[in-house]
Amino acid sequence: MSCIGNSGEIFAPLRAISDDCELTSVLSGNRNFDGRINPNVAQNYLAAPALVIAYALAGTVDVDLTREPVCQGSAGPVFLADLLPADDEVASVLSQVLDPSLYARAAAGLMEGGESWQALPAEGGSTFAWDPDSTYVRRPSYFEDARREDAISLTDARALALLGDFVTTDHISPAGAIADGSPAARYLEERGITRANFNTYGSRRGNHEVMMRGTFANVRLENRLAAGRLGGWTTDPVTGELATIFDAAASARAARIPLVIIAGKMYGSGSSRDWAAKGPALLGVRAVIAESFERIHRSNLIGMGVLPLQFREGESAASLGLDGTETFSVGPVDLSTGEPNPSYAQVVARRADGREVSFTARVRVDTKTEAAQLRAGGILPFVLDALLK
Repeated sequence: MSCIGNSGEIFAPLRAISDDCELTSVLSGNRNFDGRINPNVAQNYLAAPALVIAYALAGTVDVDLTREPVCQGSAGPVFLADLLPADDEVASVLSQVLDPSLYARAAAGLMEGGESWQALPAEGGSTFAWDPDSTYVRRPSYFEDARREDAISLTDARALALLGDFVTTDHISPAGAIADGSPAARYLEERGITRANFNTYGSRRGNHEVMMRGTFANVRLENRLAAGRLGGWTTDPVTGELATIFDAAASARAARIPLVIIAGKMYGSGSSRDWAAKGPALLGVRAVIAESFERIHRSNLIGMGVLPLQFREGESAASLGLDGTETFSVGPVDLSTGEPNPSYAQVVARRADGREVSFTARVRVDTKTEAAQLRAGGILPFVLDALLK
């Protein structure tokens, strides 16, 4: 019954065999994505809270609780029907413990906070006082990174990841525990944070340095540029060596190489997550070329200044013979008229031997507001410009 991977460590012997078999969980929330409850747990099934307890007692999901016992009791087999209360039993208990005064007491002083909250020191002034030593809240570089462009074009961009179908925002967005040895763990250790105090990505979501290091770091991510290795790995576009996605992106940034993501169908499916767009943008991703996009995530990419391009119907990276090692040149796409012009961008993928694959991709900028946001470099500079005017 935990959220976004905060369930803690699993039983050590199970963790040891997680690479050889698929572990499963039963949960009462909606976090049923691959590796979401715990990086080592692949299959996650939704059930009512009572069934979470029942399966925990059974110790396996390979059981039919309508016919088989949950467990063996001191007096013989115990079935689910023996454990679940009847509706009238539940109603009887609720009538004894619930009345309007319970909610009135809970709401009293809700907006004032407790004494400890009131005692917290607060800086004055009209702007936030950023603490340069904080590992929880840091000033992100969204405005500095924003590119105000009437026309978007890319020259000799490299693929940070070559992905398949249904890559979810859980694969992209940092979530759950911060793994030992990861780029985020190294960042915290360099600042004197011990393993016991790493906390989670969710708790440190106000620190873009931690979050960008956890982008695409899902242990179940299948990146075809990672030489068969699962997780947040890719081929460094500068050195050609296997590296973490963060380190490869940093290497590309130092070499002034723009980055793209190549993906299949329904890129960004699942829950809408702001960091699934923020993270790639901070890593230097300028465009995502996919067979199709989840609706909200496509809009979120535009909000972070990332250009969404969609393969033509029937085309894909595979059908075009792309393996992700190419350099990609895109555009230009003129946004000054309020509509993308042209609505299909020219993309040229150049292989190492000089051969080129040329194709057109649909520019998925679907409204004038989206065009204005992308032209401003994202929704934050777009709003700032409007305020300044």
